[in-house]
Amino acid sequence: MSLTLRPTDATLGAVITGVRLAALSAAEWRAIETAFLEYGVLFFPGQHLDNRAQLDFALRFGDIEVLAEGMTTIPIANKTADGALLEADSDRMKLLRGNEGWHTDSSYVRLASKAAVLSAHVIPSSGSQTEWADARAAYDALDDTLRARIAKLAAYHSYFYSQARIGHKVEVGAGYGFFAGESPLRPLVKVHPVTGRPALYVGRHAAAIPGMAQAEAELLIQQLNDFICQAPRVHTHYWQAGDVAVWDNRCVLHRARPYDYRQERIMMHTRIKGDVASESALNAEAVAA
Repeated sequence: MSLTLRPTDATLGAVITGVRLAALSAAEWRAIETAFLEYGVLFFPGQHLDNRAQLDFALRFGDIEVLAEGMTTIPIANKTADGALLEADSDRMKLLRGNEGWHTDSSYVRLASKAAVLSAHVIPSSGSQTEWADARAAYDALDDTLRARIAKLAAYHSYFYSQARIGHKVEVGAGYGFFAGESPLRPLVKVHPVTGRPALYVGRHAAAIPGMAQAEAELLIQQLNDFICQAPRVHTHYWQAGDVAVWDNRCVLHRARPYDYRQERIMMHTRIKGDVASESALNAEAVAA
């Protein structure tokens, strides 16, 4: 078995075959790490990782971010712990539908995410794809006027804001790890701490820009999001059970796609912490954990 890499037709993403993520050699890991930095998102078909193997793979990228209820790998699923499908108007279902907006993980807390691993366990008969968009190539394609306009701007990121925009009021202390302090402030242009490549850093959690009227800020943020998320900068992955994806939250956006919510969908998600030096909010001292 030998590692094979096939780039997608988009400006990001590659499919890697010929490896077992649960038993990587040192050389295979070096190749994967290099590809991760180059392509932004990697896909590994047919891995069928259990939670322990997924966690071990994620740990290769860095420390793990603790998510809901103290877990490091959580189910993203439309069913309850006892196996019942979620009600359409339940808070948990509204959280899942929020993921259908373009975003980068954990930009709304003090320390944003470096990367994430997602594996497919149960897939509906249609729909439920995930899409990724290349914020590096988008920055490269900006015209000089817009690039100069945003060069020194930053935005506050808020989960309360992004969920409110889809009609969901998130309660503080609701058990999902969201906070009540000041929103994290992050530059609209993020320089990757390893590659040095600049990327637009927005997504649905970007809520306001200091010194700019709210309507103007929302218009600018939407303009940037729309610009990122168009061909040839978008790749759609059609999941098969056993697939694994890992992506770089520092330079790509992603979103889930709708499906028939009466059909079961179970994904497992592990999130890697950002490095304090590069993923801390500009106003980190004012942001609650």
